[in-house]
Amino acid sequence: MTMTPICQFANVSKTFRGAEENLEIFKDINFLVNKGESLAILGASGSGKSTLLHLMGALDKPTTGKILFEGRDLAEMTPLDQASFRNKSLGFVFQFHHLLPEFTALENVAMPGLIAGLPRKDILPRARDLLEKVGLKDRMESRPATLSGGERQRAAIARALLLNPALVLADEPTGNLDEQTGRQVGDLLLTLNRKLGMTLVIVTHNRDLAAKMDRSLDLRDGVLYEKSLS
Repeated sequence: MTMTPICQFANVSKTFRGAEENLEIFKDINFLVNKGESLAILGASGSGKSTLLHLMGALDKPTTGKILFEGRDLAEMTPLDQASFRNKSLGFVFQFHHLLPEFTALENVAMPGLIAGLPRKDILPRARDLLEKVGLKDRMESRPATLSGGERQRAAIARALLLNPALVLADEPTGNLDEQTGRQVGDLLLTLNRKLGMTLVIVTHNRDLAAKMDRSLDLRDGVLYEKSLS
């Protein structure tokens, strides 16, 4: 089967400038993310895993090199174009769910569509369908404070999928959960990846979760090592 790249890192380096010295996170990184695959990025705390994800999500810019999304250089987009790109082409799932406490689960999931100016009559049915898919059919009108940790993360996953993103980026999505709940959330992300055909990139310390994914990248000492897990 021919693999089609959705995202490409070409000779990407990232250095944080300090007052006294610079901190080089990684140098000359090259890799592809293929459409429809699941990819894990592993590494110790402080290795630069989250930085790599932020670069992929146009939340930061590389010091050198290019990051291409379907052939477009993310760094050459205007801030307005980048914001539109993140809203329409990406779905984000973070370690902390970032649900808005004053809104229900349904309203939180619908929020990206409402921000994009889409009609409520189109967005709310989609949000309801996604909440059913992630097992929250009976919790749609509940506010985050009344949801368990796993339920909050499931709602965050539904929100990330609302606008049918081409790429879902998850930063330690199981990090704040107990082992059983974390396994359920990880399995849910992989099930949605396979059923919906979405491309999934997860930054994680969880090697059991990484072992279930199509590929794994290990970031160590600024170098990216790749090993097929299929």
